[in-house]
Amino acid sequence: QVQLVESGGGSVQAGGSLTLSCAASGRIPSFNRMGWYRQAPGKQRDLVADMTSGGRTNYRDSVKGRFTISRDNAKNTVSLQMNSLKPEDTAVYYCYADAYTPRLRDYWGQGTQVTVSS
Repeated sequence: QVQLVESGGGSVQAGGSLTLSCAASGRIPSFNRMGWYRQAPGKQRDLVADMTSGGRTNYRDSVKGRFTISRDNAKNTVSLQMNSLKPEDTAVYYCYADAYTPRLRDYWGQGTQVTVSS
């Protein structure tokens, strides 16, 4: 079993910053992508940012220039530095990872709430 545990969510005023962290534990495979999704009330879960094991990153357009993803392959951790937060960033943020085991399989954290007030 693989567990992904997030930390670092909370409440902040617009313009503020938060850092989310995620650590994997258990029988950890060699992760391909690690990253973050978010889901606002009544909306679908969307990719925020992810990073491949080789370091290639992908960001949704609305967070480019404000959010930075980082990853430690040796420690199986992924973090998301969020700056210049906006009320529209309010959502539950989920840590995500996938691995070829040998078929592609995905893993999810339990989610952490981020609330940005205006």
